[in-house]
Amino acid sequence: MSDRQQWARVRPGYWFAPRLFGWGATPVTWEGWLLTLGGAAAIVALAHRLEDGPARTMSVIALVALLAFVAWRKTDGAWRWRWGDPGR
Repeated sequence: MSDRQQWARVRPGYWFAPRLFGWGATPVTWEGWLLTLGGAAAIVALAHRLEDGPARTMSVIALVALLAFVAWRKTDGAWRWRWGDPGR
């Protein structure tokens, strides 16, 4: 199994793997991709639907925070700064 395939494996119940470079996580299951793409579509739709102003800004920030929280909870590992594969 290649390093990339090994990195993309997560335990059951998790949808994201920690990123290899930077901070955060990457979707590796269909549920993770659905959350990511659906969340992006919801943010765009919400931003276009509401008028410019504080309500629009706060709504988008709240939705991004909610999506980030779900991704954080569904990540198989900690969110921390990484600079490549620790095994090398």
